[in-house]
Amino acid sequence: MRLLSTLRALVCALFCLPALAHADGRTIIVLDGSGSMWGQIDGKPKLEIAREALAEVLKTIPSDTELGLIAYGHRSKGACDDIETLVAPATGTAQAISDAAAKMQFLGKTPLTEAVRRAANELHSTEEKATVVLITDGIETCEGDPCALARDLESSGVDFTAHVVGFGLTKDEGKQVACLAEDTGGQYITADDLDSLTLALQSTVISTPAPVPAPEPVPAPEPAKPAQLEINFAPKALLAPGVAKPDDNSQVNWELNAINADGSTGDRSTTEYNNFKGYIEPGNYRLIATLDSATTSTDITITADTLSAPEVNFNAARVILHPKGTADGAVEPEASLNFATTSGVNTTYFGDTRVYLPAGEVTLTAGLGLASQTTTLTLTPGQLLERDEIIEVGLAAIEGYYVEGMLIEGNAHQVAIRSAKKSIDGSRETLNTAYGTGNQIKLSPGDYIAYVELDAASAEVPFSIKAGARTDVAVILDAGVLAFTAAGATEVEIYSAKKDINGDRKSVFHDFNAEDQTTLPGGDYTIVTKKGEIETETPASVKPGERTEINVP
Repeated sequence: MRLLSTLRALVCALFCLPALAHADGRTIIVLDGSGSMWGQIDGKPKLEIAREALAEVLKTIPSDTELGLIAYGHRSKGACDDIETLVAPATGTAQAISDAAAKMQFLGKTPLTEAVRRAANELHSTEEKATVVLITDGIETCEGDPCALARDLESSGVDFTAHVVGFGLTKDEGKQVACLAEDTGGQYITADDLDSLTLALQSTVISTPAPVPAPEPVPAPEPAKPAQLEINFAPKALLAPGVAKPDDNSQVNWELNAINADGSTGDRSTTEYNNFKGYIEPGNYRLIATLDSATTSTDITITADTLSAPEVNFNAARVILHPKGTADGAVEPEASLNFATTSGVNTTYFGDTRVYLPAGEVTLTAGLGLASQTTTLTLTPGQLLERDEIIEVGLAAIEGYYVEGMLIEGNAHQVAIRSAKKSIDGSRETLNTAYGTGNQIKLSPGDYIAYVELDAASAEVPFSIKAGARTDVAVILDAGVLAFTAAGATEVEIYSAKKDINGDRKSVFHDFNAEDQTTLPGGDYTIVTKKGEIETETPASVKPGERTEINVP
């Protein structure tokens, strides 16, 4: 997915529409809560960008706007029916919608077709004018057909309009959801960062009637313009002298800016895209061209009667990387690829990646799970670098056991991975912490410590990871469960029966319940209960792998 775009691209796209797509009547926002919203744009998760943009726009909506919110993919990782109305459409719901979006989880799939259908039903679109604004960073993943839904709604004769904001979608992905807007008379708008998403929401959510202008006097007829070309500006993108940019899905932005009297860059005059050929008002301009992470600038003069066709050299290379865990494995969609240069480029992509980068040395940091590796790419102008990026990684599957063969069930126990090497103070760095059974994590080859803790029982086991291999780690606590009932007790504390050299006993459990249980290493203990001012001590023994129940008198 292409992550780098500019606010200027969206502004042009909006003003090039016949009219801004404003919500009318009752409106529901359908917000993508799928797991892909954790993907980052310039180091920031898309879900945070969406929340900020939505909160900013909701501050400015008219108080009489009837607005609601539906979310999908926010409660379950694999359910296609995970669709929920978080805020019913009504006036004065702006703050409630902002609060609901701020609390959303981003977990599951993308049932966008069914979500829009449910929004239409929620709005009673067969009876009155209704608008749905869909914000999605992915395409349908639950076998729905957004184009068929659009045709059904449109052919039914209902007064229904859908606007679609494609957040970080590629051109091909956008085509799969744009029909939902186009077939219902709405607009499809792309957005790739906070500013462009905010503008997209302003143009679809806020319904602002245009003021009626006062009648103006009939202007005097303009003098005839001198003859001019129909096309006077047709720039061409090069990766290197004589090497044209390939015809792919990447977008070239041609930004024309005025040049100030002191030679600095002035206000933007216009922005055009890709293989643009058209007419530009004559003048002197600074042409700022952008292709993914490659940018260049040149001054040009455009006249009415001469074709300006500058060949703009981006001095860039085309990089295509397929991140994998092993040479013969599949592409890892969750793998991250960060590109950084001394000139200030710092951008991250996920999974299969196609990007244009400035020539020179580029630091590539590839990550998968907890595994990470850094290499340097030396790129030349016009180069095509395509390769499998093998991230050396192995899989650690860690489980905790009371005793050998007796698995600790549930999610109460902590499972941590620590560095095998101790720091100067003797401690070890904790690399990852999780809870419960089924813990699997990808790690770089090397030595580690697996640590499992349940109540007062804990144990650690060293293990090693090899590239492309799975390592199963069993951490045995040699522990059992001590359950007690102390009728009438107001406080219970359990101590190790054995005293230390100072005569003190170690406290392993403390509670204010008269009935409870805890996991303890095998051994002897003393249960101390308090009933008012009366304190009673009761001995107890715990056997590993067994449950011991004690009734305290």
